[in-house]
Order: sequence, then C-alpha cells, then structure tokens
Amino acid sequence: MERAHAPVAVVPLGLEGPIWSKVFHVAPLVLVGTLEDDGTTDLAPKHMAMPLGWQNRYAFVCSPRHATLRNAVARGAFTVSFPRPEQIVEASLAAGGRAEDSSKPSLAALRTFPATVVDGPLVEGCSLWLECRLERVVDGFGDGVLVVGEIVAAAAAEDALRLSDADDADVIAQSALLAYLSPGRFAAVSESLSFPFPVDFRV
Repeated sequence: MERAHAPVAVVPLGLEGPIWSKVFHVAPLVLVGTLEDDGTTDLAPKHMAMPLGWQNRYAFVCSPRHATLRNAVARGAFTVSFPRPEQIVEASLAAGGRAEDSSKPSLAALRTFPATVVDGPLVEGCSLWLECRLERVVDGFGDGVLVVGEIVAAAAAEDALRLSDADDADVIAQSALLAYLSPGRFAAVSESLSFPFPVDFRV
C-alpha cells in the first residue's frame, strides 16, 4: 500500500454555491426504472442513491421536475438496476433527452425485462436488481427530494454473489463494480482490500 501523501495546502471551499463540482467524490451509479402513464418504460441514471438504514430500504434523490418522481408516486413503485462498468454507455443513454411527444428515444438501446412484484422495468446484464414499493417522499433538500422505497424483491447475478467458499476480493475482481466519480467521470472497481476494523468493532 502506498504511503500517505505529504501535507498539502488546505483551500477553503466557498459556500455561495454547491461544493460538489469543486472536488471529486465516489458514488454509485444506478438506473431507476418506472412506468409512464401509458405503460411505457422510463429509466434514469442516479448517483445520489444509497441503502437507507440497515433494513431493506433504498433511496435516491430526484428533482420534482423529473418524470421519475411523477411515475414513482403515480405507480407507488420503482426499480433499481446496478449496471456493470461495461454498460456505462447504456447508463449514459438513459439520461437522453425527451422528444416533442415526451418519449425518450435513447431508451430503445437498453434491453429490459419486467419486475416480478412491482410495476416497473429492470435492465438486462446488470449485477443487482431491486424492486421497491414507494414508502415516502421527503421534501426539504433544496432542488431535490428524497425518494424512499421498501425493497419487496431483489435478485443478483450469480457472479456477483458473496459465497462462503470464495474470497471477497475474488468476487469483486470477477464482477467489477461501477462507480461514478462525480462530477463527470467513472471507474471500474475490481481491486479491493479488507477494511482494517478495530478488534473490538461492533456494528
């Protein structure tokens, strides 16, 4: 492991606007799926997304102006697909603009299959899929709202599963994770080390 960096100058970040464009930070990149009023598929990439608490809940931040929020509220559900690094172009296409008829032509490039419990699409080829029943929408985050769902079904690709007889490092090496390095970059995480927890650490 490389030694720690030498001391560097500390630069205060002004708070006149968001600080997040001034430094890089690591985030997941997921595809949130919903169904439009007419039953057509909507997919949108989200990086402000995470498990919420230690139980089976998942949340993401969304703009109230986006169809994702409107659809999730109308249907009471959303899905989450975790793309692999080699699906980065597909993830980007999910952010494509809408045509005059409000359709999203770029989604034609993504192969999907229906969720099993909720109304919503899942993206083929991913490593993990969640089906969520909308639990609540929390306002008060500036231009965004927090969308919280209870996971009612989940599935994973076999090569992404942690197995009792396999080393975790090997699992990550063979099924790399896609990370979004906000703003505007991505990485494939295939190398990892065990975290050095204190001997008396408890969750």
